[in-house]
Amino acid sequence: MNLREQIVNYVPFDEEEVKIKEYLLKWIDRFDDVLTRENEFGHFASSAFVVNKDRTKMLVVYHNIYDAWIFPGGHADGEENLLSVAVREVEEETGQKTKVLDDSIFAISASPIVGHVKRGKYIPAHTHLDVVYLLEADDEMPLVYREDESKGVKWITFEEAIGNDIVDFIRPVHKRLIKKIEYDNK
Repeated sequence: MNLREQIVNYVPFDEEEVKIKEYLLKWIDRFDDVLTRENEFGHFASSAFVVNKDRTKMLVVYHNIYDAWIFPGGHADGEENLLSVAVREVEEETGQKTKVLDDSIFAISASPIVGHVKRGKYIPAHTHLDVVYLLEADDEMPLVYREDESKGVKWITFEEAIGNDIVDFIRPVHKRLIKKIEYDNK
């Protein structure tokens, strides 16, 4: 199933996701290069909501550019299998082997990225069209991180996931992810 079909089949969790779904579909329909950074207006990324077995903690990385904590993820860079991107990014950014809890999309978001310098090159402001997958990892396993992208990695409680140490534009996404997992666990 291609990316557009996956988004069409995605059932939004709330009104915000209804609007985000419409936005993502419009983006796919208007641009040919939504999976690459060649589209400087915006492009798809894939992230992972990595929870522990008890569903009481989530895994976050301290992002160098945002200077705050955020869930692991990265650019699609041309790959349409965004689940594969999410799994790979978690392993690269945290050292964690994960269990895919569901191979369908868990959540969606669209986030404004401010202009910044990365590896000596200025990247103009743009939008990340993010597809989030639900993964599980062992919160007792050692964590590692890539110093070129991050200043650390750790497990945090769901309460901490919406605190002031989290990237501003991701706090509402974390809140929605937590509500969704709590709803699904009832």
